[in-house]
Amino acid sequence: MFCTNRIPALQFRFALLPLIFLAACTVTPVPPVVIPPVSVIPPAAPFAVSKWEMLPDWQKMDLQPSWTAFLQTCHALKNKPEWQIVCARANELVQPDNEALRLFFEDAFTPYQVYNPDGTDHGLITGYYEPRLSGSRAKTARFKYPLYAAPEDLLTIDLTEVYPQLKDLRLRGRLEGRRIVPYFSRSQIDEGRGALHVLFWVENAVDLFFLQIQGSGRIELADGSMVKVGYADQNGHPYVSIGKKLIEMGELKADQASMQGIKHWAEQNPAKLSVLLAQNPSFVFFRELPVSLSAPLGALGVPLTDQYSIAIDPRTIPLGFPVFLSTTYPNTAEPLNRLMLAQDTGGAIRGAVRADFFWGFGDQAGAQAGRMKQSGQMWVLFPKGAEPVLN
Repeated sequence: MFCTNRIPALQFRFALLPLIFLAACTVTPVPPVVIPPVSVIPPAAPFAVSKWEMLPDWQKMDLQPSWTAFLQTCHALKNKPEWQIVCARANELVQPDNEALRLFFEDAFTPYQVYNPDGTDHGLITGYYEPRLSGSRAKTARFKYPLYAAPEDLLTIDLTEVYPQLKDLRLRGRLEGRRIVPYFSRSQIDEGRGALHVLFWVENAVDLFFLQIQGSGRIELADGSMVKVGYADQNGHPYVSIGKKLIEMGELKADQASMQGIKHWAEQNPAKLSVLLAQNPSFVFFRELPVSLSAPLGALGVPLTDQYSIAIDPRTIPLGFPVFLSTTYPNTAEPLNRLMLAQDTGGAIRGAVRADFFWGFGDQAGAQAGRMKQSGQMWVLFPKGAEPVLN
């Protein structure tokens, strides 16, 4: 939102664009930019082979909830060559006990510890959740904030066949005559610009903003029924943290810039809210999901598992892979060591040792997610025979 100037989150979370698609606050014609066909040499894999005994609490932890999440991963990856044998063996296990699960993982996978480019092994672990909002299918005096579907004029630009170096970038734009220009920023969308279609109208602007950060949620209608919505697309602008903006403005201290702290600030400063939200140009669009879904769909395309799914940066961590996470519970020193599944991604989730912990649905999950800003370590479990090539 650099007009004055995330998602899901999403919690809210999306990749930065190259300069040719950075948002502008005017529609001044921009000369075309030619991208040279440069050769990109990938960095060395940020992994080091490890041992199972290096994973804290590995020998005594309950692996049953992790197994539930793992089977969801197999639904998505079972046809990939490196996963066919692993998932076939998993399906042969009938009501395995904890020891059988531990032996399965140790026999089928090799743990690799994840390192940052500077050689450190700790990184930021945040949390996200599935919020509940009050809303309506029709605009009323109470429900006046629009939740939009993906606009018809929003383009997805895929140049990876010609420029492989752009494969990790989400390019979004729109046509202006015969030119592709950046899609509208948050403040422009809030002004009604674009081929917009409203899915629902909700009660609270801040809750709507945080729904975009989380990337999915549920909307309770006036008759008591509940509908589910999930990420459909994004306008292509970079995510900017409004928490950081509030700290820079001197409105909040660093330890107050949680989701709860930001919501409290918004309640106390309604006249400043629109200007604050405009600091984040990123905007997320939604689609209505089947109410039969057990949980939000992550980037892997399978339902997330409460407290056992994480969002990762797929430039480092392969999507769908088991990840052993060693961190602490929000605002405590109590260890949180758990075998997770990398089943989601997010625009704000950038870096090697970096993860977003999915807490589930509702207020309690939101309280944990909003406070979570912990340090942690990560190990990726690679199927044997498909280990990374290390320089």
